[in-house]
Amino acid sequence: MTMDPQPIRLVIFDCDGVLVDSEPIALEVLVDALAVKGIAIDADGAAERFLGRSIGSMADVVRQEFGVEIDQDFLSQMREALYARFRRELRPIAGIKRAVAGLKEQGLSWCVASSSQRERIELSLAATGLLALFEPAIFSATMVKNGKPAPDLFLYAAAAMGVDPAACLVVEDSPAGIVAAQAAGMAVCAFTGGSHTIYPSYQSALTALHPDARFDAMEELLHFVEGARRLENHSDA
Repeated sequence: MTMDPQPIRLVIFDCDGVLVDSEPIALEVLVDALAVKGIAIDADGAAERFLGRSIGSMADVVRQEFGVEIDQDFLSQMREALYARFRRELRPIAGIKRAVAGLKEQGLSWCVASSSQRERIELSLAATGLLALFEPAIFSATMVKNGKPAPDLFLYAAAAMGVDPAACLVVEDSPAGIVAAQAAGMAVCAFTGGSHTIYPSYQSALTALHPDARFDAMEELLHFVEGARRLENHSDA
């Protein structure tokens, strides 16, 4: 781990693929929806292009690469299909409740900052029994001008929580999110415990970004936070 020895005060969680194991479901729904538009793409290709990005970013990629406009009817139908599957199938990431309890024991703050709309974040957290752990500290890309990979959302969340970016640790699963955290001047841990991390394009993109740490069991997060705080204490000695 190569974190700068700054005092960690706030842990910022992404939602999809970090708090809830939603990415495989979301990618399947997206692939099916794009097929209706005449765009043939598999789950690996969808993951490479869209993982961790906002709806706006997704629409831009589809327009630029495939010459297809994404309209509100398309988004509404896709969202309806996705939410129905979330209510039936969505599960929390194993160990997340214990990890949050550990942060509380250490006197740290935490929040969620996701590319998804607030409605989807709240539905995901409610369906998996996690909503009470995070509300009202829920931040959506709809709150800022530019979504990930721009740093805007993480900087907005840190400001709203009253914490300097240098004292924040981001937990992300997507390349776009890791780039955003690095651009925000925050330490970033790559979480690879979600079901979607099997895709080859994902693994190669993650490796190229050199996050500060990488782990696949959520309980390990506490070791990274504790290590950063020990570095802080050592630097003050």
